[in-house]
Amino acid sequence: MGPGKADLLEAIHTTGSISAAGRHMGMSYKRAWDLMDTMNHRFKEPLVVTATGGTRGGGAQVTPFGLEVLRRYRDMEARAGQVISKDIEGLLEMVSAQPANGQ
Repeated sequence: MGPGKADLLEAIHTTGSISAAGRHMGMSYKRAWDLMDTMNHRFKEPLVVTATGGTRGGGAQVTPFGLEVLRRYRDMEARAGQVISKDIEGLLEMVSAQPANGQ
């Protein structure tokens, strides 16, 4: 799990569709499907379940387990951001306001 897969999982939850989530993120359906499939196979339970298209249409739904994985990942991101925020501020203070070599 990383930021891209977490964003995809969130987009699937919001849109109810792998193809719509992929479009929202600027990726192909195949890429979105492959990432979702990888997540489903790496965890002990599926993160996303799908319904085949047809007269009532298909769709995708993030499972309760998938929502818990997403929540935990977002919590870890937030905690990591808090830990390094002072380091980032210090690093940014070291950046010159003037471009190098007059560029």
